[in-house]
Amino acid sequence: MRYKYLLWDIDGTILDFLAAEKNAIRTLFDKFGLGPCSEEMIATYSGINVRYWKMLERGLIKKQDMLVERFREFFSLVNVDVAMAEEFNENYQIALGDTICFMENAKELLIQLKAAGFIQIAVTNGTARAQSKKLKRSGLDQIFDRVFISEEVGAEKPDVKFFERVFSECGIHRRSQVLIIGDSLTSDMQGGINAGIATCWYHPVRPGKERDRDETSHEDQENAPEISVTYEVSSLSEITRIVMCCN
Repeated sequence: MRYKYLLWDIDGTILDFLAAEKNAIRTLFDKFGLGPCSEEMIATYSGINVRYWKMLERGLIKKQDMLVERFREFFSLVNVDVAMAEEFNENYQIALGDTICFMENAKELLIQLKAAGFIQIAVTNGTARAQSKKLKRSGLDQIFDRVFISEEVGAEKPDVKFFERVFSECGIHRRSQVLIIGDSLTSDMQGGINAGIATCWYHPVRPGKERDRDETSHEDQENAPEISVTYEVSSLSEITRIVMCCN
């Protein structure tokens, strides 16, 4: 078995993060009496959110500051009292786990690979509160052999310290047996490169568009041409071919 350990990103790879994000924000706009939240407003927030997560990946901001500042900036643009940002974020962490929408047949794939004997490990940069709820409500906590959340690890992907913790606690001694699968080049793929493991970039094609390396699911990968991956797939079904053909 070439790849014994499969490291899976959660948001944007296993679960549809954008669907959860949209539902959470609209639910909270209603809860806080902020009026309707348009598609344009959600797109504005999403872009801000991606930028702040990239700052976190680079070590330019602390996580708790990032979580609140993204809403302060968003609120300042949509004429909402920025003083609400902290409370809004607290509620947002909970609301994110209310919408469970799997990416294409992701759960079935994980179950299939589990039955085939692969050790599957969740590796996520999300907050412990949001991710723990998602994993439980989705049933993923019963499928993954181990779960590593950056907030609990004390390091964010792509920091090699995150992966060293995974290797240490899972008893992984041969990095050649490890494959990380994720949708982010700067977090998942760069993290895999930093850790010296094989990488598989999940890059789904958007309806009506050609596959373009510079356009990822989060539209945040300006360094994409500089990052070389081991595998690139547009469908999760391709993962089976990659890992099974090596066994």
